[in-house]
Parts: sequence; C-alpha cells; structure tokens
Amino acid sequence: MKRILLIDDHEVVRIGLKKVLEDAFPLSECNEANTPEKALNLANSKEWDLVILELAIDRNRGLELLKEIKRTRPKTPILVVTAHSEQQYALRSLKAGASGYVAKTCHASEISNAIKRVVEGGRYVSASLAQTLTTDPQRNDPEAIHEMLSDREFQVMRLIGSGKTVGQIAALLSISDKTVSTYRARILEKSGLKNNAELVRYVVERGFLD
Repeated sequence: MKRILLIDDHEVVRIGLKKVLEDAFPLSECNEANTPEKALNLANSKEWDLVILELAIDRNRGLELLKEIKRTRPKTPILVVTAHSEQQYALRSLKAGASGYVAKTCHASEISNAIKRVVEGGRYVSASLAQTLTTDPQRNDPEAIHEMLSDREFQVMRLIGSGKTVGQIAALLSISDKTVSTYRARILEKSGLKNNAELVRYVVERGFLD
C-alpha cells in the first residue's frame, strides 16, 4: 500500500487529485494537509511514498515548504502539482529537490503518469521543460535574468510586477518595509533593470503574473 501526502489549500483540487490517486493506486493511504504547518507535522510523522505539493499554498509558501520537507525527509519524493506555470517555478522546484513538476492545467492522464513515475523512483518533467533542462538559461537566453535571483528575490520581483506596494509586499511576506526595499535594490542590481517600470514590463512579458 502506498502512503501519499497531498498538500493543497483548495478542497476541490484535493478531491480531484484524490480521484487520480485512487485510480493509480487503489489501495493507497492518502492524507491531506491544507496549511504548511499541518503539512510539516504530517511529513515528519511517518515515511511517505509520495508527497504532492501545491506551491501556491498559503500565499506562495510552497517552495519554502518543499525545501523544509527535503531537509527533514531528504529521501521523500515530492511531485509539484501547481497552478504556477513551468516558466515561473519549475527549475527552482527541481533545484530544491522536487522529483517532478506538473502544471494543473495539464490533462489528468499526465498527472497520473507523473505520479506513477515519481513513486517508482523516477523523475517527471514535461517535454518542454526537458528541453529547457538541456540548455543553460544564462548562456542561451541572456534575457532570463530571473534565474540569477534567489527564491525570495524572485518572489518579491513578481509581487512588484503585479503592482503591489512596498507596504503590501511587507505584509504579505511578514517582513519589514526596509527588507522589501533591500530586496528591490538587489533585484535591480542583479538584473540591470533601472526602475520599477522596467521590472513590471519584464514580469508581464515573461508571464509571471498569476
């Protein structure tokens, strides 16, 4: 019997994914978590054959949660099934230890295939992502400046690009206004962008807005 932990804060999504899991593994034990805190408690409570994780959980804390689970349970396979596009978070998720990445917009059969592949000890990425992984984004796409940013800097960049103010970003991320401004300065320095207008244009053109 496979033991699977499903982490997503949307009940409708969990119901749909449980149906996919039941079809793939009829005798599986599926536990659910709708908050990062509950997810960590369950993740550390036993060994899991698979963790399915939504990155957008609790204001996009999923990537941090992924890293924390891999820190305490390094052998646990994690499949990211998320509303975020591959272009936004796929490479970051894989670098953080995910065994696969699937967008929720794909067909249920692809999610099922990804689940089976990861449970069997393999890795799963789409054909388009596999093509990206065979290239060096820094060398082949000089415009991919977001790859130079840390995960937190990238998160702040997306929020600035969505029109959020420094105060709003600080409240969302539970950090100070000064820290947000520091991140903004680092983003501009690393990227070579001159101001918020250029930053917003980059975020919009790359499709990084939800």
